[in-house]
Amino acid sequence: MSFCCAESPAARYHLVDFDRVPGVACPCGTAHRALADLADYPATLHRTEITAGAEPHYHQRLTETYYILECEPDAQIELDGQTFPIKPGMCIVIRPGCIHRALGRMTILNFVLPKFDPSDEILVDGPPPKPT
Repeated sequence: MSFCCAESPAARYHLVDFDRVPGVACPCGTAHRALADLADYPATLHRTEITAGAEPHYHQRLTETYYILECEPDAQIELDGQTFPIKPGMCIVIRPGCIHRALGRMTILNFVLPKFDPSDEILVDGPPPKPT
């Protein structure tokens, strides 16, 4: 549920204060998930504080777009077993089926389309399967 500061009477805008959105534990750390309660909005937006111990996972239906707000100098993203250095200002599109995890501490905005569904977050043990 998002906590808005203001919403227009005709619902032409909706403001969210992420500092007032409660954190929820996730495989990456703590996610502050907003916009799930807006029936006419097709996505959710999360501010996520990622810890060094993010768990590899994938989604069957969801596409995530990470925008890196801040991170440690040696932070990386692992995508289907390959690691890539990241820095603030980068954007990563993670399509369904891509096993991913963040390596190192960082704060991201995560745009999830369609709306986030916790049942579509599948944890993975071991290396990712080979693409077919």
